[in-house]
Formats: sequence, structure tokens, C-alpha cells
Amino acid sequence: MAEPAVPHATHQVPAHIAIIMDGNGRWAQQRGLPRIEGHRRGVETVRRIIDATREFGVRMLTLYAFSAENWRRPQDEVGALMRLLELYLKRELKTFVKNRIQLRTIGRTHELPPGAQRQLARTIKATRDFSDYTLTLALNYGSRSEVVDAAHSYAAALAAGEISPSDRSWESFSRHLYTGDLPDPDLVIRTSGETRLSNFLLLQAAYAEFVFTPVLWPDFGRDDLAQAIAEYSRRERRYGKTSAQCGGSDEQ
Repeated sequence: MAEPAVPHATHQVPAHIAIIMDGNGRWAQQRGLPRIEGHRRGVETVRRIIDATREFGVRMLTLYAFSAENWRRPQDEVGALMRLLELYLKRELKTFVKNRIQLRTIGRTHELPPGAQRQLARTIKATRDFSDYTLTLALNYGSRSEVVDAAHSYAAALAAGEISPSDRSWESFSRHLYTGDLPDPDLVIRTSGETRLSNFLLLQAAYAEFVFTPVLWPDFGRDDLAQAIAEYSRRERRYGKTSAQCGGSDEQ
């Protein structure tokens, strides 16, 4: 039987979904189109998935938009991606405000082109007071560089006496990550058939559930998201406990 187009009432809906949006270039190449056309279609998918997550009751969405490694791509493609980011933010600002969507970023955004930085700042400022729904864009993001930055920040706080040397808790350190005041993702989705994390939220996804789909990002739609949520709802999240401790019947 096919999965329902909308998560069933009995499905456990994740509060926070993170998505590795993969396959834009391959989508374009399969159709004999320039790679940037795949990225343009990918932006349309972003709009569609934001609407779907809000409809399904998911309150937080994090999208891997540009990795720290993506600078290695051809410069014309990188330039086009930055222009596309700036245009997207300009076009969507009214929608963000109307739907009370707070925009946030993670990553070394200070290294982005000035135009993209300015538009990000405008959008973040205009939406910072909203709490109904949070969209986080991972831009110039890499989990390893995040750990380096967090370690520097933690060491500075320790030297300043803001942290006790005896406090070696994850909770204390995690506040210095880019995501310090965000909950960890419950579900991580990667499109296009690849089955790796590619330096994305390596620490935050320690207990996340993963769904890998062969669907290329420009083709990923509302029903695909519903299927991923349905798959998530079938998982038992034990966090180191046994199945019996979590209410299941079998010891694990």
C-alpha cells in the first residue's frame, strides 16, 4: 500500500528536519541543461518543502545550502549560486514575514560575497522576532570548521572565567557550536541516492534518524517528504537504552 500524501495522525512528526539538498547538477545534466538551471529548480523545491513542513507541523527546517567545500567548484557556478542566494532572499522576504518564518544561518557567513551578506542581514533582522517556524540555512558551513570555531570560543570563555575548568559536559561545549541555541535535528534527509553526511551536522546528528532517497532535489516534493516522515515514525529512538526501556517488547 502506498504511503499517505499527508503524515497520518498516528505518525510521530519530527520537530526538526535537516536536509542535504543533493542532485541539482545531475538533474540538469540529465536534461541537457546548464547546471545552474538545476540550482534554480532546486530553489523552487525549497519553497515547496518549506510549505510542506509547515503544513505537516514541523517547526524547524535546516537546509545544507552551500558547504565550505563548495568553493572548489568552478568559479562561474559559485558566482551564480551566490547571486541566486541573494535573489532568493530578496524575493522571499515578504513571504517570510507573512508566514512568520524566522531565518537563521549557520556557517562562516562572513566569508560570503558582500551582496549576499547584506541581504542575509536584512532578512535575519526583519524576521528575528518570529518564533512560529525557523528556517536555518547552512552557508559556507562545514562541521569540522564548526568544531574548530567552537573550540576557540570555548577556550576563550574558559580563560575569561565564564566556564568552570571542572565543567566538561557536552551541554556546556555545545552552546559554542553555531547551533548552540537550536535543538538537534530529529531527522536528516539526503536526496539523490548518496548515503553520506558530507561534513553536515556531524555532532548534532549523533542521535538523528536518517532517510536516504534516490529522488534528485529538484524532483523532491510534498509526497516524498511525507514518506520520509512516515519512515521516521516507524523508527524507535532509544538513545542508548533498550527497546523495553523505551516501551518496546524486544531487548536490544
